[in-house]
Amino acid sequence: MGTLVGPVLSAFTTSKDRPLFPSPTASLPSSKPHLTTSRKIHHHEINTSRFGNFLHLKPESKPGCLDSDLPWFNPSDRPCFDVIIIGTGPGGLQLAEQVSQYGIKVCCVDPSPLSFWPNNYGVWVDEFESLGLVECLDKIWPMTCVYIDDHKTKYLDRPYGRVSRKILKTKLLENCVSNSVKFHKAKVWQVKHEEFESTIQCDDGSELKASLIVDASGFNSSFVEYDKPRNYGYQIAHGILAEVDSHPFDLDKMVLMDWRDSHLGNEPYFRVNNSKLATFLYAMPFDSNLIFLEETSPVSRPVLSYSEIKRRMEARLRHLGIRVRRVIEDEKCLIPMGGPLPRIPQNVMAIGGISRVVHPSTGYMVAQTMALAPLVAEAIAECLGSTRMIRGKPLYHKVWNGLWPIERRLSREFCCFGMETLLKLDLVGTRNFFEAFFDLDPYYWHGFLSSRLSLHELASFSLSLFGHASNSSRLDIMSKCPVPLVRMLGNLALQVI
Repeated sequence: MGTLVGPVLSAFTTSKDRPLFPSPTASLPSSKPHLTTSRKIHHHEINTSRFGNFLHLKPESKPGCLDSDLPWFNPSDRPCFDVIIIGTGPGGLQLAEQVSQYGIKVCCVDPSPLSFWPNNYGVWVDEFESLGLVECLDKIWPMTCVYIDDHKTKYLDRPYGRVSRKILKTKLLENCVSNSVKFHKAKVWQVKHEEFESTIQCDDGSELKASLIVDASGFNSSFVEYDKPRNYGYQIAHGILAEVDSHPFDLDKMVLMDWRDSHLGNEPYFRVNNSKLATFLYAMPFDSNLIFLEETSPVSRPVLSYSEIKRRMEARLRHLGIRVRRVIEDEKCLIPMGGPLPRIPQNVMAIGGISRVVHPSTGYMVAQTMALAPLVAEAIAECLGSTRMIRGKPLYHKVWNGLWPIERRLSREFCCFGMETLLKLDLVGTRNFFEAFFDLDPYYWHGFLSSRLSLHELASFSLSLFGHASNSSRLDIMSKCPVPLVRMLGNLALQVI
């Protein structure tokens, strides 16, 4: 969601800047396992057979491929480039386009460069407007809404859009081709480094060399090194693009979060668990019979199971009277949030999920990654685009600090504290938090969700949030969050030193 604490919208894995689908009719684009008694299973089956159930339905379509050709790397050519980018997700292609504008020789390596990205991406419209990519949104909702509980709803005057993965990927690939970027269809198995040059070894037996290797292959990559324990929180979500008999949502409003739990009234096991570790619904209504629905755990440690997420979603849809006729697409999203940054600097540069640019408090990543790509490209160009050809350690230092300057590292520590705070809150505390959050001046909550606030502005944001919070919410923060607060202050001091 990527969503506020925000789902899928990831992975490259949903961001919620959240992970996408091309056209509503074509394609749209989880903790401990749930243990139950046979009696509960029987009761569950009676309910689902009577009111409809989507869990047994198989998705009817899967992501396809673009029907176009690319300038492929020929093994008979000289296998030397200035930059090799591993992965052709949004971040990797945006960086390839930006770097190649400087006349730098770039090659993108991916097992399937023309495949559609598997997840759905939702973004704030103003973010894509600032990137000049608003034409890549194929659906815009003029407003968003947040259901705090059964009696309180927040209406947010900030348009939200769904990214067309076909339009965006086509645009990025065309720009890369026009800048003479090469492509190689292979999986990278190993990266070896020398003082001024690195070599990738691929599963097809080929070897390519470059002055800089950039890893844009996602969260699970092993090419980027960490020197601290990865104490992540996890956002997990299960989503479906579904044809339904009907749904209760306004077509001009995207549902950013639905924290209501009345659907769990007859599900005592889920209600107790949800009160401790809540999930919310994220919904994109396209018309009266087509909707994208996603049940999301904003952040947990350890991670919730997919089975629990799906069963909570099933109970919610049943309560809302949403009968699923067909599942057009489904998606599973798991986003590691927070945790340490990679070791800075190191021989392999990173962008996207593995570089830890995902918002630690929300899960948003896509718009942020694409906004940072030009800054990283400029740092690369200052080294490899110059007549001096700065390579080796000075290059690595320059590009890593272009992605993570000290100001951005400090701001990230603050957002990691936000994630740790959310980990401490139960459903009531979470509702109180978001009620206060969306009561803030839009400058603050817009800026926080879009990673635009400076460290000074984040301090003002936190004071304003505390001022808007209820007494019970303030007590929650003061009683449950002293350890994360001390840890944040210590990390801030270490970063400054």
